[in-house]
Order: sequence, then structure tokens, then C-alpha cells
Amino acid sequence: MAEVIILGSANSIPDERHENAHLAIVGQQEFILVDCVGTPIVRLQQAGLDFKRLRHLVLTHFHPDHVSGVPLLLMNMWLLGRRQPLFLYGLEYTLTRVKWLMDAYGWQTWPDFFPVHFCEIAEQPLAPVVETEEFRLWASPVEHLIPTIGLRVEAADGGVLAYSCDTQPTPSVVELARGADVLIHEATGEAVGHSSARQAGEIAQEAAVRRLYLIHYDVRSDPHALIPQARQTFQGEVALAEDFLRLTF
Repeated sequence: MAEVIILGSANSIPDERHENAHLAIVGQQEFILVDCVGTPIVRLQQAGLDFKRLRHLVLTHFHPDHVSGVPLLLMNMWLLGRRQPLFLYGLEYTLTRVKWLMDAYGWQTWPDFFPVHFCEIAEQPLAPVVETEEFRLWASPVEHLIPTIGLRVEAADGGVLAYSCDTQPTPSVVELARGADVLIHEATGEAVGHSSARQAGEIAQEAAVRRLYLIHYDVRSDPHALIPQARQTFQGEVALAEDFLRLTF
């Protein structure tokens, strides 16, 4: 079965036990990294993931708590001898700013740097992102403060995972998650560009998913209080997406 590892669960303010929200979609041959923060090489090692198996990096949007680790990941992999290409996916808005960020570090002058291929995701519902022997990924725009995507992942064995990323309640997440085994939905709180746990439950119920995991929550309060809030509106299994949690789908 396919697996997802929660590499971080916090909203924009992490603490010593929680990194900013990002995750890895793991197969037998390789893994796909979704967003990139902190000190990525160390985080991957802590999760038992070898960066040499990373070929695809998907960036959901250009906010620091989702992309701040990109320059360090690229530099560290280069210094550790990487030579195989990396494919980096995102909306045009996101990729343009990642290139600006890397240009600020003068990465074009780094000798013998491995190839990085920027792959633009169309800003439309269920746009294809990447297809491997083990996974197929689609993306749809969601409702955040800047252009942002949610994801649908289908494994070769039929398992389905959906990830809302940062968004207020929107029909596009319902379609991404339709009939999924697992929906990972943000629970920052009810605000412009964000959702509460109760609203995440409503989305999960409408999409008829089997399991709902709450992510991108305030780790300075009591995150476990979010679970009964989501259960008010969702009849399936609800849990927190905690750091280093491993889920099959």
C-alpha cells in the first residue's frame, strides 16, 4: 500500500515538537515531497527517507511556512553529491518566486549543479501534476490568500489521498477528496483563507471520505480539542496529523 508521512503539522508558527505542515508521499521506488521547510535533509533523515529517492517536489504556494526550506534542500543535496535531476512543480506564481529566491542566492554560479526542471501546473480544476509508476497526482486551485493548490493522489493499487493545503472551505477540495481513503485538511481556524476543524469535517462529510486528518493547526493551544469539533460534522474517523505519523491509503 502507498504511504504518506507527515513531516510537519503546525500552522505558520512551529515549536520544538512540531514543524510547519509538509508531507512525503512514499512508494517502493521513490517519494514525492509536498512543500519544503526547516532543515529538509535532517527532517527527511528523521523520517527514514533518503534524499536520493526524491525526484519530485510539489510546492502548494509561496508562503514562507511552505517553501522556506527549498534553497537549503537544493544546496545540501548538491553538496552531498546529487547529480540526478529534480522536478519541481507549482503554479506559475509560485515557480516565478522560487526562481527569484534562488537567483538571490546566486545558484547559477554554483559549479556542477544538478538539473532542476520547473514544471508549471495549470491553474484549473484537477490539473495533472505528475504520473509515476506508483502514483498519479492532480491539483486544483483552493481559496487562500495567494494562488494555492490542493492535491489528489491516486496510488497504483487504487488508494486515494487528498490534501487541502491552506484554504477556506471550497467546493474544489470536495472534488479533490471525493471518495478518498484519507483527507488531510487544514484546521487553522475559521478566517479568510483558512478553515476550522468543524468546517474541515463538513468538507470530509460532503466528499464521503473514510478518514479525516487535521493539519496546519495551532500547536500552542490544545490541538486535540479540534477532534470533537470535526466530529460534529463528520461521521467517519477523525484524528490529528501529527509529526512523523505514517498513514497508508
